[in-house]
Amino acid sequence: MMHSTQSMLGAMSFKRSLLGAVRSWNKPKVFCVGRNKTGTTSLMTAMRDLGYVIGEQRPAELLLRDWAVRDFRRLRRYCLTAQFFQDIPFSLPFTFQAMDACFPRSKFILTIRDPELWHRSMVAFHRKESVHGEKALSLEALKEAEYCYRGFAYETKVLVYDLPGDDPYDKDTLISHFRFHNRCVTDYFRNRKEDLLVLDVSEKGAYARLCEFLGHESDGREFPWENAS
Repeated sequence: MMHSTQSMLGAMSFKRSLLGAVRSWNKPKVFCVGRNKTGTTSLMTAMRDLGYVIGEQRPAELLLRDWAVRDFRRLRRYCLTAQFFQDIPFSLPFTFQAMDACFPRSKFILTIRDPELWHRSMVAFHRKESVHGEKALSLEALKEAEYCYRGFAYETKVLVYDLPGDDPYDKDTLISHFRFHNRCVTDYFRNRKEDLLVLDVSEKGAYARLCEFLGHESDGREFPWENAS
């Protein structure tokens, strides 16, 4: 029964990918390169409402190990299935440079948030979502966490960050990395202002700025606030 269910889900995912590829053919890509917990889910909802084909998150997340060795070949093929992409590995350094090279004419959106609030939000969200509770705030516990596959949460920490100890949410390390990533993005696009939108989705008028950046008419709404923490 488990095998037939997995086969069915795989077939459904393939069908969605194929339909997404057809709908996205020859259309510019839009990449959200802001870190998780900076309003990326709210942005995804807005992009869906604007008619963009949204990339399935799980297949992209499963390419984390490819990202770790800077191999973007499979990610490039995956990006043919949709128009808009967000979260891992798009929220990590080096991905945006590779996607810019692979897909000329693309647009990039850097979602931002106060670094202190970002760190607090991420820790609170992971603690809430984890069956291990407080114990999840250690690398050893994350080895047993089930998401994508057992140990994925552990790999997202050791492959992305140079952690000083067993704390996967070491504040100084994560905030330093957060700021470094944002600086890299803005510096990379410093002479191409039309290709990058730096966006705080909690600010009044942020939705109108998104629409202007993408060439859409704004209806005066504000961003839907999803996954608030």
